[in-house]
Amino acid sequence: MDRYLGKLLDNRYEILEIIGTGGMAVVYRSRDRLLNRFVAVKILKNEFAQDVDFRRRFHMESQAVAMLSHPNIVSVYDVNRSDNIEYIVMELMEGVTLKEYMERKGALTAAETLHFVPQIASALEHAHSRGIIHRDIKPQNIIILRDG
Repeated sequence: MDRYLGKLLDNRYEILEIIGTGGMAVVYRSRDRLLNRFVAVKILKNEFAQDVDFRRRFHMESQAVAMLSHPNIVSVYDVNRSDNIEYIVMELMEGVTLKEYMERKGALTAAETLHFVPQIASALEHAHSRGIIHRDIKPQNIIILRDG
C-alpha cells in the first residue's frame, strides 16, 4: 500500500487514490477539506525530495507554472512542504491521457489532429511567452477532457 494514501497534508488535503505516476512524482486524487473540492496533489518521490537543489528547482518551477492562466494548462493552487513531503496542489482534470486515447482508438484521425494540436500548441506558446519550457511533452502528459 502506498504510504501517502489516507494521509492529510497541512490538515487540508486528504490523499485518496493514485491517478498517475511519473519519473519524479506521483499524482493523487485528493480532497481539499477547506474548499470541499477534489484536487490533484503531485508528491515528489523521496529520492528527489532529499536533494536540496532539486527541491529548490521544483518549487521555483511550480511557482512559475502557478502564474500561468490558460484554458489548456492545468491550474496550480498551492506549492508546499509538509512533514518533509514536497507537493503541488493542482486542478483535477477528469479525462484520459492522449496515450490512453490512442491506445483505445488507434492513430488520431485528421479531424482529431486538427482539433487537439492547436490546443496543445496554444498552451505551449502561452508558457513559452512567459519563459517556461515544458521539457516533457508526450502523450502521457496531455489530458483529453471528457468534453474534448
